[in-house]
Amino acid sequence: MSYDGLDVVHDAALTLRPGEVTALVGPNGSGKSTLLRTIARLQRARSATLTLDTDTDGLALTPREFSRYVALLTQGRPTPGGLTVRDVVEFGRYPYRGRFGRPDPDGPAAVDRALGLTGVADLAGRNAEQLSGGQLQRVWLASCLAQETGVLLLDEPTTYLDLRYQVELLDLIRDLADDHGIAVGVVLHDLDQAAAVADRITLLEAGRIVADGSPADVLTPERLTAVYGIRIDVDTDPLTGRLRTRPIGRHHTRSERLGTTS
Repeated sequence: MSYDGLDVVHDAALTLRPGEVTALVGPNGSGKSTLLRTIARLQRARSATLTLDTDTDGLALTPREFSRYVALLTQGRPTPGGLTVRDVVEFGRYPYRGRFGRPDPDGPAAVDRALGLTGVADLAGRNAEQLSGGQLQRVWLASCLAQETGVLLLDEPTTYLDLRYQVELLDLIRDLADDHGIAVGVVLHDLDQAAAVADRITLLEAGRIVADGSPADVLTPERLTAVYGIRIDVDTDPLTGRLRTRPIGRHHTRSERLGTTS
């Protein structure tokens, strides 16, 4: 994959499986979002194959056909003006409508289901401009779910959300995989969030995949320290049993020399 003739991601292969969450992690500029956007066909690759279920060639489909298989929640979606929450979620039914207003008989039920899954059904009649950032993020996610695809791609979905909405969104991502069999690919900057939500983690550095596997296999202190260029310790949270990462900065190191904690 390239921008302005400069290769950004090289020789990357990614498999998203039904019922699993795959988290893409890595430093800024490592190619996480580029890889995700290429899978969603928003970014062109010099050479690529894209195989969907039943051996469908994803690159041979029209955009409308492709959007019945794959939905993408991009970063920084705008606040829609003059539209209700239901109006916004109905955008997700675009793949099922014809050019000349062909009826979408399954649309209302799909929209209701998406509103319910994301916990915004009680906001359906509200003006979308009146919502908080966390609520609006859920509404855009509901729009993706209304597409009723088997693959859901999320590009840094927890960015700008407060702690509560981050946790609730990660829980919802886990539910979509566990309860609905959706194949989820999500770009995350927070390594602890990735360890908590993902079945598999794909670690990128300088446009290449350097590790792919379970959180325990990928998130090792040696590998993370090498990739991020800062000492990162890894241990297990005694409360949850999940992996926990701890970047060690200069002041942390000073405290250790003095025999104190910070």
